[in-house]
Amino acid sequence: MMDDDVDGEEKLIAAVRHIAKSLGRTQTMADDILQVFSSFDSRFFALEKTASDGQQRCQLDAPIDGHGSSTSARPPLADFDRNLRALERQILRFVDFNRLIWSDSADAAAFLEAVDGLLDTATDLNEHASPAAKPLLDRADLLLRRCVLRLDEEFRSIGGPTEPAILQDYEHDGHPYHDSGELDEQIIPVANPVNGYDIIIDSLPPGAVADLNDIARRMAAAGFGRECCETYAGFRRSFFDESVARLGLLPPPSDGFLASPWEDMEQEIPRWIEAARLMFLILIPSERRLCDRVFASMPAYADLAFSISCVPAAADLISFAAAVASGDQGPERLFGLLDLYEAVRDLLPELDSVLTDRYSAEVLAEVGAVHKALAASIRRIFVELENRIRRDPAKAAVPGGDVHPITRYVMNYLVAACSRPTLAEVMAEDASRAGAGVPLPVRVAWIADILLDNLDAKSKIYRDTSLSYIFLMNNGRYVLLKATGNEVGNLLGEDWNRRLSSKVKQWAGEYQRCAWNKVMAALRTEGFSGAASTSSVATEKAIRDKLGMFNNYLEDIWKTQGNWVAVDDQMRDELRAAVAEAVVPAYRNLVARLRQAGDARWLVGRYLKYSVEDVEARINELFEGGRRRPQ
Repeated sequence: MMDDDVDGEEKLIAAVRHIAKSLGRTQTMADDILQVFSSFDSRFFALEKTASDGQQRCQLDAPIDGHGSSTSARPPLADFDRNLRALERQILRFVDFNRLIWSDSADAAAFLEAVDGLLDTATDLNEHASPAAKPLLDRADLLLRRCVLRLDEEFRSIGGPTEPAILQDYEHDGHPYHDSGELDEQIIPVANPVNGYDIIIDSLPPGAVADLNDIARRMAAAGFGRECCETYAGFRRSFFDESVARLGLLPPPSDGFLASPWEDMEQEIPRWIEAARLMFLILIPSERRLCDRVFASMPAYADLAFSISCVPAAADLISFAAAVASGDQGPERLFGLLDLYEAVRDLLPELDSVLTDRYSAEVLAEVGAVHKALAASIRRIFVELENRIRRDPAKAAVPGGDVHPITRYVMNYLVAACSRPTLAEVMAEDASRAGAGVPLPVRVAWIADILLDNLDAKSKIYRDTSLSYIFLMNNGRYVLLKATGNEVGNLLGEDWNRRLSSKVKQWAGEYQRCAWNKVMAALRTEGFSGAASTSSVATEKAIRDKLGMFNNYLEDIWKTQGNWVAVDDQMRDELRAAVAEAVVPAYRNLVARLRQAGDARWLVGRYLKYSVEDVEARINELFEGGRRRPQ
């Protein structure tokens, strides 16, 4: 069937050639007849052009001024005029189409051939030395501009349709739609969601890319390569914007962005990271390849188109991270900044391999600057944390000597922060710069020491000295618990932990001395030696007085310290055991002395309020306030 079509077309062209030769008395008349036919069917344009070229060759071979032939003579301007008129008729017919030229592949090929002919004619006219060629050159230039305008329109339609109807003229192979209803979702120029990032997407079908290259080469040859790049960038920016918008990312930050609550900014960070990965790991590498294909054999224009389309979008995206990095250094921002830092750090190697042209150097430098700014902001957060701990005032005493809120905050903060390996990386980068900066272990130890100093100041507001030591014990014990079995403990080191453990034991001894000194004094039996002494009235009175004081002291302690807090069961048990170890034997000894007195039964019944077991039970009821596990 195809051979029959070709034979039929050849017969048609041969018939037209015969008609033109029969009716045209001169070569000019024959050319005019061919031009009329070519205005109705693009298949005859090549026939017309061949005839014109043949006539030019005949005239070049003819003698000039009776001096024989000259192959170096230029074609007469009349031939240029005739050729230009033929091109005008052919080109204007396409330029005035009210549909896409590229909706028909034959029309597209004929139009490109006509444009090529016009470019050749314009080049030849430029080389013509005669001033008389200028009007023809102006006509050719005007016609070329009209061609470029139409090429630009076709380029825009093929690469970035803005109206659904235009998409209906295109399929994957560049052929038109005629009967299609709904559009194939794959040709809509928007990046679809992806699960991985190690891919390159083809956002335009191969046929469209080939057509765009055909147009781009003609526009560049006509001197409008930059305009072609700008048109390309226009519809590619729409592609980028729509693809990123699918992730729900807000527009680039405005001047008031930094005044936004951190909670609002923090919500944007996961979306920004997703958008940045999409942009820099998929869209930009894909766009680089697409530019190289659309502007094949034109590397300078490929670089320019890539930079115009990608660099502004990348700069808009990176401006968010830059804005966050330049915000205040509240400790609550640390984890969002770490997320941003990690994302930018991981993107840098990919960008180094993609942003290689001179136009992209600025955005690559901006990404590197943001990476450094985020690291600096993270380091400043720890300085701010230290300052906030120092400035935290000693207002009201925490009831029961419980763990202070700042202790919980700082230790939980450090545990969460130090669990991020990136933090050590950021601090190490700073410390490696000619001795400047502070390594993470030193920084964490500083913060812990500042916290303990602040807690020592807060302990002074307790009126009961023994309770102030319970406060210090609880907070010191909490610090040790939070620094056990994690990176904080590793960073602080065994020596630091050992020193704090020693302090906690020292505070426990101070508590026992302050809280139970009077009790132990009441239980002393020095001076009671021998039965005679114990049977004396004075001894009995002394024992009665001691028991009375002991009972009062024990009841006061039980009432007050029953609601005091121990940070965990182990500390509670250790405190009770230490108290019982000191008090119970002394009390048992005093009771034994009382039983040795003259009327022991009467004395015991009248003055012995608590048995040894009762005292042990009262001691075991201490530190029941706020019984809970550390948080």
